[in-house]
Amino acid sequence: MADAESTTLYDAIGGDPTVTALTTRFYELMDTLPEAARCRALHPADLSGSREKFYEYLTGWLGGPPLYTDKRGHPMLRRRHFGASIGAVERDEWLLCFRQALEETVAHPKLREIILEPITRLAHHMQNREE
Repeated sequence: MADAESTTLYDAIGGDPTVTALTTRFYELMDTLPEAARCRALHPADLSGSREKFYEYLTGWLGGPPLYTDKRGHPMLRRRHFGASIGAVERDEWLLCFRQALEETVAHPKLREIILEPITRLAHHMQNREE
C-alpha cells in the first residue's frame, strides 16, 4: 500500500467501485426524493449523461484518472451550468442528495468530512440566482 502522503482520496475511498456507487446513488436519490424535485427539474429526463459526466468529474477531482478533462477539457463548472437557474433551494437539494449518497457509499466518516467540505463550497459557488 502507498504511504499516506501519496494516497489520493480516490484510492482511500476505494477507487472506481466507490465513485461509481456514489454517483449512481446520487442520481437515484435525485430522481426519487420528493425533497430534491426542484433540483431534479433542472436535469434532462434521462439522467445517464449527467451521471456519466459527474462520475468522470468526481474521478479526477478525487485524484483518480482525469477522465473528464481528457474527454471534455477544463470543467468550467459554473459556466457549463449557467443555463440552469440554480438558487439556494436547488443547491441545498443537490447537497442533500450528495450527502446521503456519500453517507451510504463511503464508509469512513473522516473521508466523508474531507470530501463534503469542498463539495459544499463548490455547490455554493454554482448558485447563480438569488432568491
